[in-house]
Amino acid sequence: MSIEPPETTVSPSESFPEGSPEGSASAPSRRTFIATTAVGGAVVAGGLIGGPSVFGAEPADAATQAPPSSRVSVTVNGQRHTVTVDNRTSLLDLLREHLNLTGSKKGCNAGACGACTVLVDGQRVNSCLTLAIRLDGAEVTTIEGLAKGERLHPLQQAFIDQDAFQCGYCTSGQIMSGVGCIDEGHTGSPEEIREFMSGNLCRCGCYVKIVRAVEQTAHGK
Repeated sequence: MSIEPPETTVSPSESFPEGSPEGSASAPSRRTFIATTAVGGAVVAGGLIGGPSVFGAEPADAATQAPPSSRVSVTVNGQRHTVTVDNRTSLLDLLREHLNLTGSKKGCNAGACGACTVLVDGQRVNSCLTLAIRLDGAEVTTIEGLAKGERLHPLQQAFIDQDAFQCGYCTSGQIMSGVGCIDEGHTGSPEEIREFMSGNLCRCGCYVKIVRAVEQTAHGK
């Protein structure tokens, strides 16, 4: 004869201490708590993202306001140009983007490689570092302005004679720098030429032939 223990019924309020969340009939379940928290967080985040700026309302046309610009007149390769450009425009971008003179190359865009070298009032400059609006009234010479019709500049011809290029990307800057170097009188020796051409880099390593081309032009060698 088996003896079964009597069944007992325990109410929820007796299973947990009085005052505990589980024992309260109105307390939310864990699932309800998590869902409520997630929805509340999304609402708060949406309010922060879509709400007004903490720095105050921005003007309606702030995003469409044009950057400051100026008119500049320069003489490039003997031809006068007057253009309106963004005040941040470099001489290199003026030449390439506004005047369609793409012989000057954009290499590093930081004044370190010399591929953008041009002459401004006879002086060598890195056009990527020169603001166009500072050159009002200046005379600029680019690689396109060296030849006289079909007749190449002597240094251009010397580069061909000495085979002083490979890929050609730096060649226009090398030639313009070489012209400036010759005009400045810094061609007394190969060492001097290398020193005063040191701002122009050639990734193909044609430095020996470049120096020979400059010597050929300067001294008729």
